[in-house]
Amino acid sequence: MAFVKTEVQGAVEIITIDRPQALNALNPEVLADLKAAFEAVDQAVVRCIVLTGAGEKSFVAGADIGSMSTMTKAEGEAFGKLGNDIFLMIENFPIPVIAAVNGFALGGGNELAMRCDIRLCSDNAVFGQPEVGLGITPGFGGTQRLARLVGMGMAKQLVYSALNIKADEALRIGLVNAVYPQAELMENALKLAGKIAKNAPIAVRNCKKAINEGMQVSIEQGVAIEEKLFGDCFETHDQVEGMACFLSREKPKPKPVFTNN
Repeated sequence: MAFVKTEVQGAVEIITIDRPQALNALNPEVLADLKAAFEAVDQAVVRCIVLTGAGEKSFVAGADIGSMSTMTKAEGEAFGKLGNDIFLMIENFPIPVIAAVNGFALGGGNELAMRCDIRLCSDNAVFGQPEVGLGITPGFGGTQRLARLVGMGMAKQLVYSALNIKADEALRIGLVNAVYPQAELMENALKLAGKIAKNAPIAVRNCKKAINEGMQVSIEQGVAIEEKLFGDCFETHDQVEGMACFLSREKPKPKPVFTNN
């Protein structure tokens, strides 16, 4: 992978989009590397992922305008599908993904961050969907995911105006979970990832699945999804060990390698 680097620290994997000379802009090659990085995650070991960008200026500055400028209608639609397919894979990835947004998150960068479970950002981060200023719509899910996160009115304001917002405003509208000084961003992202990684992996994965799937259906269907995933946790090592230790007030003995039971 020429444009994506990976590093495993215990049960946490850091995936870094590494194209700083282009502010980590997304082109087909970067997207292919990102897909390959997620497909290569060792799910028997890794329990949380931190996704970030190389350098101190940009998470992902957007899709590569040079690549898009000469696309035909068919090529543009295919590029949108490529990005959406990969972003949906990340959104539905069994393991929780934290976006550590260390600068610009514009267009495809904002769309990528929104597909992660949790967004933490540095105080110099900038978010936006500038596509209408370039004569196109957001193409990697921005018109859909932004409204689900911040509400339809705010999403329309940001998309129609193509205006960028700073970290404090992103926090105010609920686009990000927390803002840190840039020097402390990765430290805090890894701290949160470590807390997630310490919890029962089947339970955490089932929680992610329940929330993601439940948000797309009625409350009645959502609780039915939850009931099934709740039941699936029983008779697993973590449930048996966790509840026994709670009752005996002993510390649980974690299973070293993740399995389905």
